[in-house]
Amino acid sequence: MKKSIFLVIVSLLLASCKTTYNTQSFDATAVPAAPDYSNSKYWAVLPGQYPESLKEITTDGFDKNTDVFFVYPTLLTDKKDPLWNADVNRADLRKAVIEQSVKYQASAFAKAGNLYVPFYRQSHYKIYVPPYDKEEKDSRMIAYQDVKAAFEYYLEHYNQGRPIIIASHSQGSIMCGMLLQEFFDGTPLQKQLVAAYVPGVKFQDDKFKNLKKMDSPLATGGYVSWNTYKRDNYPSSYEKWYKGATTTNPVTWDNKIETTFDQHLGVLNADGKIYPNALRLEVVDGLIWSSVPKIPKRFFLSFVKNYHFADINLFWKNIEQNAVNRVNAWYQKNKADAR
Repeated sequence: MKKSIFLVIVSLLLASCKTTYNTQSFDATAVPAAPDYSNSKYWAVLPGQYPESLKEITTDGFDKNTDVFFVYPTLLTDKKDPLWNADVNRADLRKAVIEQSVKYQASAFAKAGNLYVPFYRQSHYKIYVPPYDKEEKDSRMIAYQDVKAAFEYYLEHYNQGRPIIIASHSQGSIMCGMLLQEFFDGTPLQKQLVAAYVPGVKFQDDKFKNLKKMDSPLATGGYVSWNTYKRDNYPSSYEKWYKGATTTNPVTWDNKIETTFDQHLGVLNADGKIYPNALRLEVVDGLIWSSVPKIPKRFFLSFVKNYHFADINLFWKNIEQNAVNRVNAWYQKNKADAR
C-alpha cells in the first residue's frame, strides 16, 4: 500500500526539527547553474508535457482559456546536503517535485487552467533555521531569480494574453509574493490576474498596495492565503510566524469562522482518492484550525499538530472547484466591462 502523502511529508517535518546541518559558508558553496527556460527540460510541467503521475490524479487536459503558474514548496531538506540552493538537474529533486508537489498540489488547479511549473533553485530548508537563517536573503534571491526568469519566459512565449492564476505553497508562496509585487501589484498585468492562491506563509492584509485579500468565493484579481494547524493547538512560533497573518477560509472562501463536515468537498490522499466530508475547520487569528481528517491511517495524524504540509491536500477538492468558479467569474466580469 502506498504511503500517505501526509506521512511522507510528516517525516520530513519531524526530521527538520533538528538543527544540525552538514554545511559550509554560503560564499564558499558553489551555486548550481541557472536553468534555461527555453529548454523544456527545466519545466516540471508544460501544456503537452504533463507527467504521468499528474494524469493519475486529474484526467483534465490542457488547451484551456486560462493559465496556472505554480511554484512548489521546499523539498530540499536533507541535513547532509551542503548546498544552500537546489541543483535543478538532480534526478532525486526533480522526481520529488513531480511525485509530491505536482501530483498532490498543483493538480488541484489543473481543471481551471493550463499548468506551468518551472524547476527552480529553491533554498534549502535550513535557511529558515537559526543560525543558518542569516543566509536566507542571499539564498532566497537565487531562488527568486529563477522564478522571475521562468515567469518572464512564460509571459513572452506562452501566455498570449490569457488570464492567469498564480498558485504555490510555502517557499513557493514566498516566491509568488515577490512575483505578485513585481509583476501584478498596480501594473497592467493585474487585469489578467484571476486569483493568487498562496498558502503556507505569513502574509498580512497590507502586504500589497493594490492587490487585496479576496473575501468572497467569486472575487477575482486578488489573493487568498492560509496556514493550517490541528484544532485547539497553537504553534510555539505563533507570535512570530502566524499571528496577524491573512487567513482565508479555504472551504467557503468568505468570512465564515467555522465550517461543518458537509461543506468540505474532499481531501486528496495518496491512493488517488478524494475523501469528502472529512474535516471541519475554524478560523482563528492567523490560522486555520482543522479537525483530524477522516482518511485512511488518520490515527497517525492525531499525533501531529502542524498541518502545514497539507495546506493544499486537506482542501484539494474545494480548491479545485473554487479555481474553476473564479475563472468563470473573471470571464463574466470582463465581458461585462467590455460592454
